[in-house]
Amino acid sequence: MDKISSPAQFQVAIQSPRLTVAVFKAEWCVDCKFIDPFMPDVEQKYAERLTLVEVDVDAVGDVSQEQNILGIPSFVAYTDGRELVRFVNKLRKSREEIEKFLDTALDVYLSIHK
Repeated sequence: MDKISSPAQFQVAIQSPRLTVAVFKAEWCVDCKFIDPFMPDVEQKYAERLTLVEVDVDAVGDVSQEQNILGIPSFVAYTDGRELVRFVNKLRKSREEIEKFLDTALDVYLSIHK
């Protein structure tokens, strides 16, 4: 997963016409570390259909605030610079929940790119 560590990198990533899912995380976040072991497999499973990028909330300045990220890890799907759907809550996220969200994001993306 490419790591986004500046506001400029974030803007470039979300401007893509390809479905891009930003995973907002931080080094100190216990629930973020919980998803680390299985995220490479998830990324590989969805590699043909979307791009996952990791956004370090401590490195991107006001981006997290501008994107209204209140809890991490948070997953937000973008295309062409606009948000499509998000998976944000204060609970620990399982692999199944993350994959269900990615499937939903793909459905939304495909519905507008027919």
